[in-house]
Amino acid sequence: MILETIKNRRAVYPAQYNTEEISKEEIQTILAAANWAPTHRRTEPWRFKVFHSKEAKTRLSEFLAATYKERAENFSETKFKKYQENPLKAACVIAICYTKDPNGAIPEWEEIAATAMAVQNMWLAASEMNIGAYWGTPNIAKYLPTIIEMEEGEHCLGFFYMGKFDQTLPEGFRNTSVDEKTVWM
Repeated sequence: MILETIKNRRAVYPAQYNTEEISKEEIQTILAAANWAPTHRRTEPWRFKVFHSKEAKTRLSEFLAATYKERAENFSETKFKKYQENPLKAACVIAICYTKDPNGAIPEWEEIAATAMAVQNMWLAASEMNIGAYWGTPNIAKYLPTIIEMEEGEHCLGFFYMGKFDQTLPEGFRNTSVDEKTVWM
């Protein structure tokens, strides 16, 4: 049942990934799940930039580290190293991007929300496939067009890291029940 997949989904970070590859077919399955997200007026605003090869992940790593070093207000060596290492630890990194409705009929927040739902679909599909995933949203993602071509009006919301892993994931919990967050009218 889908509820079990939802309840068992966890963030699995690059430090937890093993060295097993993720196939192009597995990535395509995950992206196909994203493409079925709800979208107002079928604008399908999500766009994906897949960093799968070693060369592509190295280029992303160098971009993230250099951009962070250049633009950080409070530089942290630990954060710098994560930007350098995380793309290389991942079997695949997908830049999560969206485009605005060119007609301006759909509010931008709805396009962002639809893209977030696409990411949720990706995360659930990856979870079912025993592929660990983590969505990182660094502020420096907005500089991605300096290293890759993007459509006019396209924006990057962050990076979806994926990798296979060996650990048993912890059981999930919520701090409060849904009843405490619900008002029946």
